[in-house]
This record gives sequence, C-alpha cells and structure tokens, in this order.
Amino acid sequence: MSKNRRTPSVYSNNPAVFKYGMMVLSVIVICIFLPKQPRFRFEYEKGKIWMHEDLIAPYNFAILKTPNEIRADREQVLESVYPVYDNHTETKGEETERFLAEFEGKWKGSGQEDREMGLYSQTVTQILAHIYDRGVIGLTKKFQTKGEHYNFNLVTNNITEKKNTAEVYTRETALAYANSIIDSKSSITEKDWLKSLVSDYIQPNYVYNERLTDKLIAEAINNISTTRGMVQRGELIVANGSMVNNEVFQKVESLRMAYEEEAKIGGDRNVVVIGQFLVVGLVVTLLMVFLYLFRIDVFSNNRLLSLILLVVTGMLIVLSWSLKLKLSSLYYIPFCIVPIIVRILFDTRLALNIHLLMVLVSGFFVPNSFEFAFLQVTAGMVSIYSIKTLIKREQFLISSVIILLTYFVAYLGIILIRDGSIEDVGYASFVPFIVSVGLTLLAYPLIYAFERLFGITSDVTLMELTNTNSSLLRELSYKAPGTFQHSLQVANLAEAAIYKIGGNALLVRAGALYHDIGKMQNPQYFIENQTKGYNPHDGLTFEQSAQIIISHVSKGIDMAHKHQLPESIISFIRTHHGTTRTDYFYNAFIKAHPDKIVDEQVFRYPGPIPFSKETAVLMMADSVEAASRSIKEPDAENISNLVDKIIDGKLAQGQLRNSNITLQEVEAIRAIFKRMLMSIYHVRVDYDVKKTREVE
Repeated sequence: MSKNRRTPSVYSNNPAVFKYGMMVLSVIVICIFLPKQPRFRFEYEKGKIWMHEDLIAPYNFAILKTPNEIRADREQVLESVYPVYDNHTETKGEETERFLAEFEGKWKGSGQEDREMGLYSQTVTQILAHIYDRGVIGLTKKFQTKGEHYNFNLVTNNITEKKNTAEVYTRETALAYANSIIDSKSSITEKDWLKSLVSDYIQPNYVYNERLTDKLIAEAINNISTTRGMVQRGELIVANGSMVNNEVFQKVESLRMAYEEEAKIGGDRNVVVIGQFLVVGLVVTLLMVFLYLFRIDVFSNNRLLSLILLVVTGMLIVLSWSLKLKLSSLYYIPFCIVPIIVRILFDTRLALNIHLLMVLVSGFFVPNSFEFAFLQVTAGMVSIYSIKTLIKREQFLISSVIILLTYFVAYLGIILIRDGSIEDVGYASFVPFIVSVGLTLLAYPLIYAFERLFGITSDVTLMELTNTNSSLLRELSYKAPGTFQHSLQVANLAEAAIYKIGGNALLVRAGALYHDIGKMQNPQYFIENQTKGYNPHDGLTFEQSAQIIISHVSKGIDMAHKHQLPESIISFIRTHHGTTRTDYFYNAFIKAHPDKIVDEQVFRYPGPIPFSKETAVLMMADSVEAASRSIKEPDAENISNLVDKIIDGKLAQGQLRNSNITLQEVEAIRAIFKRMLMSIYHVRVDYDVKKTREVE
C-alpha cells in the first residue's frame, strides 16, 4: 500500500456516525457553556398575581434594597462626605518672601520715588498676610451641585477642621479684597501698578486632595448596606392569589438571589448538568425529528446539518456568555439573526422551528422567561415573515425596521400590562432592542460566509446571479447572442411554471440563464447563432456534429467551475438535456447509413436526468422554447401540439421520473407554456370560429 494513500475517514465511511456525533457534540458544547447553578423555580412579575402555592421562607434571609433605594443611599452618602483640602501653610511665607525679594527691582524699574517704597511694600505684605491667614481655595466644580459654596475638610498639620468655601477666599475674591484695600489708601498714587503687582503673589494655599477624597468616598460607598430588614424562617412571603406588589416582589427577589447564591456553594452541579443535558438533548432530538420528517434532504446532508447545528450552538453559547458576564440586558443579543439566516439559506418552516426550539431552551436560563420568550418569538416570527421572498437587498433594512417596531410594541404592551403605567418607561429601555436589531444586520455577511464555507446558494446569491449585467452573461450575449436570447426566454417560461406549481423561482431563473453557457466555446455550431447560407456542420460527420452539440454540457460545467458558480446552478447545466438523444443527427445517420450498426451512446447526452422540480421544469422549458422557433405557422393549434409532443416525449423517455413532479403539475406546466408561447408569437384566438362552434 502506498504511504501517500489517505486513510478513509470514519465520517465518510459512516455518515450516520458523523451525523449523530455532531448532535451529541452540539449538546455537550451547549451544556458546557450554560450556567451550572440550580435555578429558582418560581416565575413572578411585579404587579401580577402569584399563581404558585403559598411561599414560605425556607430560612432566614435579608431583604435586599432596590436599585432606587441603593441609589438614594449613595446620593445621601456622597452629600455627607466632604472634600478634603490640604492647608499648605508654607505658601504664605514663600509668596511673601518672593515679593520682598523681587519688589525692590520692580520698584526701581517703575521710576517712582524711593521715599514711597516702604509704604507700598508694607501695604502688600499686610494684604498677603490677611489673605493667606484667611485662606485661598481652588474650587472644585463637581462639589458645587447645590450652589457656589460647599463644605469641606481642611487638614492642617494632620488636624482636620470643617469649613465652608464662603469663609475663605478664592483667587478672584482675594484679588478683589486686595484691590479694595489699595483703593482705600489715598497715599498710594500708583494704584493700578500695585494691583497688578499684588496679583502675581496670590495663589491657593488650600489645595484639593483628590486621592484622599476619593478614598473617603469609596469607603463610604462600600459601607452602604445593600439590605433592609430580615425575613424569618417560616414567615409567609406571599400567598397564592395575592398581588405581587413592590414589597412582596423585593422579598421574593431577595429569596431568589439568596437561593441561587447558596446553590453556587452547596448545589450539586453534576445534577444540574444532567438536567441540562436532558433538556438540550431533547430539543436537539426534536430538531432532528423535524428534519427527518419534513426536510429529509437536509437531514441526509451532513454538511447542511453541520451548518444548522453550528448556528444554533453558536447563539446559545452567546446567550450563556452573556449570562455569565451579567449583561445589563439580554435583549442586546441579536436573537433574530438565527431565523433570518436559516430562512434565507433554507426555508420558512425550518427557520420558525429552530427559532422556537432555541427560545424554549433559553427560557430555562434567563430571568423573566415568559417576557423574554414572548418578545423573542414575536420578533423572530416577524423577521421570518418579513423576508418571505428576498428579491431586493434593501429588504434586510426594511426587515430590521419591522423587527425593531415589533420589539417596541411588544415591550410597551408588556410594560403597560405589568405596571399599569408608562411613567417609568424611558428611552434607555429601548436601547437594547436598537442595538440588537443593529447587530441583526450582521446576518448579511454571515450568510455570505456560510455560503462559501458550506456550499449553499441563498436567495441573495441567486438574485446577484440573475443580474444580466454580470460578466459571464455579458460574455454570453456578446459571443452567442442567439443563445442568450434563448436563455432569457427559457428563464421566463421556467420561472412562470415554477411560480404556478411551487418551487424556487429565483433558482430556476438563474439556472435557465446559465444552462447553455457552454455554447460560447463554439457558438456557430448552434442554430440560434447561425446566419443564413452557412452551416459549419456541413463539413462534419454526423457523429462529430453530435459530439460538438453534446459537448456544450461538459464545457458549460467547466466554465461554471472556472467562474465559481454554485453547485446548484451547475446542476441545471448538467441535467437540462438529461440522457436524451440528439435526434436530428441520429436520424440523419440512420437515413444515410441504413446498413451500419449505430452506437447510440455517441448521440446521447451523458446525463444525469433532472432530480428536482426546478431542473425538470428547465428541461421542458428549454426543449419547448428551442422547438418553438422551428414552427412555420405559430398558431394556437401548432403551439399546443408542439408543447404536448415535447412534454409527452420527456415523460415517455423517463426523463422526469426522479424529479418528484406530479402529473397534475405537468398539466399546469403545459398550460403555462402554451399561453406564454402564444403571447410571444402574438397568436390570437379566432373569435368568429369560436362563436360559430358555440352556435353549432
């Protein structure tokens, strides 16, 4: 055995092992991330009736204060803590000495008489002594909450005394005092010069000590009690049928938090894990059963199954992560992103089923689970319905707006029912929903990533592929204009038929536009691209001509791979002729060589035959449209006979047996093709003949 030979994977040899292995792995991963402490078993809401049995306190516990009460206590504490200022006693001496050292030089520079120098110097030293003895403070704005002045603690040589800023100077009031003293002395003639001089030596000597103040504030806040009173063991907290008012709600909430805190320490985590495994396992099993019963194609495809489990597991991990981080609101999580992704990549039923199951699991671990479930289910349903048919990019934005409005209306309704008032509803209550809907727009790049990673073709991609300005279709229209026009007509026929019988209209239209791209290699060999008077087949044998015609399928597949077209589109190229014969060249060969043995495979397409409604409809539309061009007199009867002949031929050859299409649907397709071809060829009903027949 060659050492380079790869050992087959257990998953490729045993797809069932891989499938169920993914299921178990998903359950394990989800359970690993979910919170492990036991959960309080009672559901309750403020303003609602207590629907459970009488709740008796199982043990003593403290009643927690509400956030508003703690906030009020905090504000009260902050008011009681005075800012700390240090008295820099050395400032008086330093500034006075600096003045005396500099004064003589400044005096001489002013050009004044020396005999007045002593008066000026004495006046300034007296002013500075008074100002610094009273104190100069630098005010701090954050403490001026109730006016300009506030109390503070002054620390002088480790001795603290309480003062008010009204009792001391600020630099501005100190300057005002100095100016008033100077103005009051008539013996001083150069008042402005002296005022300017004094201002250079007035600095705050009461300096704010931010570090010590913050420390005192932190200590005071830490000393705030988070509880108010106790509930004794055996005490009735709330009776069955009673209203859960504010006081009762706070007691029950306190019991819940005490229970969960105690469970973290004394609870059996292993038992919780077993419970989580059972719940999550049941939900994943229900999902698998749904897929098996209603989407066997997805159930049988491990690649698609992996994608679904990845999306579900990823969202539940995000939820678990948010719970552990104690996110202020779980509504920041973009829950609607999952149903949107599943709807676009798969279908509505699967998206709704997955969303409901995911919300059910989440309800076991989130607070106010009913409110959470109601909001997420309604928003999820709206997100699915709003993108039922994705034909424009802006539908993502429109869908997001509708989802946001749904959140707003549903949440407002819950608030009105619960509180009976909207007084406590602020703009901040809606911020989580806005953020969530904004994050939901990430579905668009995620869809693109999943398409690339898992080989899925979404409606978004199909919408892009049907743009006739794409490079490949422009090349087709330039190199093989007849084929391009044929493809457009086939797309119209097939799309109308799929709309009638049900199916993916975008998919069949995209498949129709690209099904004949292989003809670009030798466009002149196909009749729709030929000009009158020249046929390149005239110089070839019948076998060679047949092979050139047949090769447009394989060449089309190669071109599709080169241009990275999705596999779902390549399937249309591969199956649009099925295993039919090139009858024109086959019959011509028989006629020209009646004595030769014919190798029929030379004249037959390799297949496979159509495997879905969409590929079957394309095969019929392709043959009908091509054959209709040869009708010399395109009247109603000839068109009807042609359509019947083509479709009956496909049925007789077994080309549609794998396509899961019913005879009733085939009849509907006949009618659509006939009506559209009559419109294309402008066939009109002969009303005179019809009227004559009715009279007869």
